[in-house]
Amino acid sequence: MTAPTDHSSANAKPARSGRTLISVDAMGGDQGAAAVVAGCALSASANSDIAFILHGDEKLLTPLVAKRRELAGRCEIRHTTDVVTMDDKPSQVLRTGKDTSMWSAIESVRTGDAAVAVSCGNTGALMAVSMIRLKKLPGVNRPAIAVLYPSSNPQGFNVMLDVGADIRADADDLMRFALMGMSYARNGMNMERPRVGLLNVGTEEHKGRSELKEAYDLIRDQSEIAGYEFVGFVEGGDISGHRADVIVTDGFTGNVAIKTGEGTASMIGARLREAFRYSPLSRLASLLAYTSLMRLRKAIDPRRVNGGVFLGLNGTVVKSHGSADATGVSAAIKLAAQLSANRFNDKLAARVAAALPVEETEE
Repeated sequence: MTAPTDHSSANAKPARSGRTLISVDAMGGDQGAAAVVAGCALSASANSDIAFILHGDEKLLTPLVAKRRELAGRCEIRHTTDVVTMDDKPSQVLRTGKDTSMWSAIESVRTGDAAVAVSCGNTGALMAVSMIRLKKLPGVNRPAIAVLYPSSNPQGFNVMLDVGADIRADADDLMRFALMGMSYARNGMNMERPRVGLLNVGTEEHKGRSELKEAYDLIRDQSEIAGYEFVGFVEGGDISGHRADVIVTDGFTGNVAIKTGEGTASMIGARLREAFRYSPLSRLASLLAYTSLMRLRKAIDPRRVNGGVFLGLNGTVVKSHGSADATGVSAAIKLAAQLSANRFNDKLAARVAAALPVEETEE
């Protein structure tokens, strides 16, 4: 398989209307195509500058799109005959997945037809297809998945990576994650001088595995050149705290952390509902506190910061949560449109190229 060396948003073909085209895997995710199309409609109503290429079963998608007036004249449907399921192995998808909606969605970015791809599908398969079709940026050993984690910082979230692209990461990988995360925070989220922290079991410099101590020195040494503030080691409580804007870790630890956070938030929500239903007085209290409770729900709602970005590829891919509803899909599309508008991938490539030499082992 061959691919062009540059698939950045600058090379994406503009929509006929002048809108930014977003390639959407309409068949991925647990909620089905109806939720994906509904999310596109929400995004279309909020942003008149975007349009969509929807990939999937034309017979299923056509009536769903027709019901949404917001999508009139703003959707192209590209028919595919197959779907990547959550149980499919990445290796299997690479061998037999060329007719799937996921493959087609990534291919639209590779060819420059679309600026960015969005999918709610199988994470492992999506990363595998993206790496094969888009290729890695020069200077990147391992791509990473970066997510926005709700936090007490003024921006309301922290950037965290890696959260599952690869369970392994050595010191050099962690340093590259720091550079990519910093670029994402600065160029994608408009943070002028992001604070970067390295996740560890303690904040003392003598704690942690040997690769973490080595990564500490590498990330610190790059801070002045790259223009970020390195705050040193951070702990689990800082993921949602205000000590750092970017949390760097390996994919295994990061994935466990975000899944733990999601589970904890879900449990607290359920316990609150039980508590307010306990008695007539508690139900009355819930009515009196309704506005505050809705504000809290909005602040910690993971759907509103839904969307993990694949960093380190020749093209922008946003991975929406597999169980995302229309609100979650819309949030992922909003993030994709924002990254495209900021020409994020071009700036990320320039940052990595400026700071790191291309290794001979790179493809």
